Amino acid sequence: MNLLKTVIFVLILSATLAAGCKSSGKTGDLFIEITEDAGLNFVHDPAVDSSYFYPEIMGAGGGFLDYDNDGDLDIYLVNGQRHGSNQGVPLKHRLFRQGRSGKFSDVTDEAFKGVSFGYGQGVAAGDIDNDGDVDLYLANFDADQLLKNNGDGTFSDVTRQAGINNPAWASSVSFLDYDRDSFLDIYVATYVKFDPAVICTDKAGRKDYCGPQGYRGVPDQLYRNNGDGTFKDVSNETGIAGVVPLKGLGVVSADFNQDRYPDIYVANDQEPNHFWVNSRNGKFQDRAMALGAAVNALGQPEASMGVTAGDADGDGDLELFLTHLRNETNTFYRNMGDLGFQDETATSGLGPPSLPFTGFGTGFFDYDHDGDLDIAVVNGRVTRGPRLTQNSPEQYMDPYKETSLLFENQGPGVFRRVTDRGGAFTDQVENRRGLAFGDVDNDGDLDLLVTSDGDPARLFENVAKPKGRWLMVRAMAWNRDAIGATVIVTAGDRKYMRDLQPGYSYQSTNDVRAHFGLGEATKVDEITVIWPDGSSEKFSGVKAESFITLEKGKGTAGP
Repeated sequence: MNLLKTVIFVLILSATLAAGCKSSGKTGDLFIEITEDAGLNFVHDPAVDSSYFYPEIMGAGGGFLDYDNDGDLDIYLVNGQRHGSNQGVPLKHRLFRQGRSGKFSDVTDEAFKGVSFGYGQGVAAGDIDNDGDVDLYLANFDADQLLKNNGDGTFSDVTRQAGINNPAWASSVSFLDYDRDSFLDIYVATYVKFDPAVICTDKAGRKDYCGPQGYRGVPDQLYRNNGDGTFKDVSNETGIAGVVPLKGLGVVSADFNQDRYPDIYVANDQEPNHFWVNSRNGKFQDRAMALGAAVNALGQPEASMGVTAGDADGDGDLELFLTHLRNETNTFYRNMGDLGFQDETATSGLGPPSLPFTGFGTGFFDYDHDGDLDIAVVNGRVTRGPRLTQNSPEQYMDPYKETSLLFENQGPGVFRRVTDRGGAFTDQVENRRGLAFGDVDNDGDLDLLVTSDGDPARLFENVAKPKGRWLMVRAMAWNRDAIGATVIVTAGDRKYMRDLQPGYSYQSTNDVRAHFGLGEATKVDEITVIWPDGSSEKFSGVKAESFITLEKGKGTAGP
């Protein structure tokens, strides 16, 4: 126990010293901050009123989307809302449009005229009506909202007429086509039944934010798209709401068992996680325990927050990575095929470095184009801890701020923490929540957008020296991005697999395009797309170092 405390102290001390570094972009840094240069100006406001209102500490989502279909990524940022004694002008979420120069401008007022925002937590982007324009689902502490893209730069709140009715505290959202009818359905991870009368304190007797203990969970929700602009709540008939309600925070959807039907994985806070396997008959079964992905290797549930899926070991199936509370390690589940999943946190190199931190947003991505998926994690506490920043005067959120983590894949699925080249992304001390991945400058690599609780949103440009070539793939079907498609690239003697799923990390929406680092390969031999309806096609004649769009029906039909 003394050794464990020593390790934690050394790691925290190292993080504190690193926090003194300025985000000036040192030679050799992998990421540099471009927030100010890009014109991104937003500070999340949790509307703190000194009552330690639990939602204040849990939500600050956002992410990338191309809402105006001009070929570059725009940015949506979730905000809190006035509550309790903190009254005043209602707060707004923010939409920033990227112009041709790469600069962002705040278009919130013109885009959301007449829209009143709830107390925001997360956001998801997807085209609900196959009209070619990306729409928004807002996960709120209070009632959720569905905003339809009108195609003219504006959005309309269509929540009520669309049949969306979720008054529960929602966190993260994922679009998927679970019934393969070509229309996107919506899975909402919901958290707890909050009781403001519950008062919590820290070990010193000071009032502090409560954890999930003492609150009961609420059932997650699944909405089926009727194909006419309306949705039906099918949570009960699909089996999603038929189990003891747990406390969902993160969610990701993908075809984990490769039967060409999307499954759903939910990160639950201090309770076993859900692994909803699609039964292919309109129902789901929770097989998390049987598949080895409900609890950790010691049989203990953890405080799961963020979640991501990716082929981390290059064997053609999807691993899972989850972020957790400090004094717990983040968890790496290796996909063992028919045997399910195995907790290999201890041997992956991802465990000990995460022990002092509370992780939230995360994702697999190949930042250096060597062909292996790396990992980024943003951190921030939910209860008071030692200050790692020296703000003066002391800021309200200072005792909750931590540094972030970056891991390089050493192959296959064994990672090394990058401690000296993460730049401002890993140096800064903030109370971070969301982490979104996207090629914001269209230069072929993935950049990072960080959203924080009570801190500025920050944009980080990837300036890592590439170790190989790259490819960026957009897949289109039914007049929209084919969310849920699997893209397999054959280049040289290696195959690379990516799922087109922007809904992962924590309360975030990501670049819907599939990004590939190609390692030493000099060309792309073939691309196979498994479409969300289960059909497949092959495409050839694709060059490396290019942006391509693959359309359903224009390839060679596969088996």
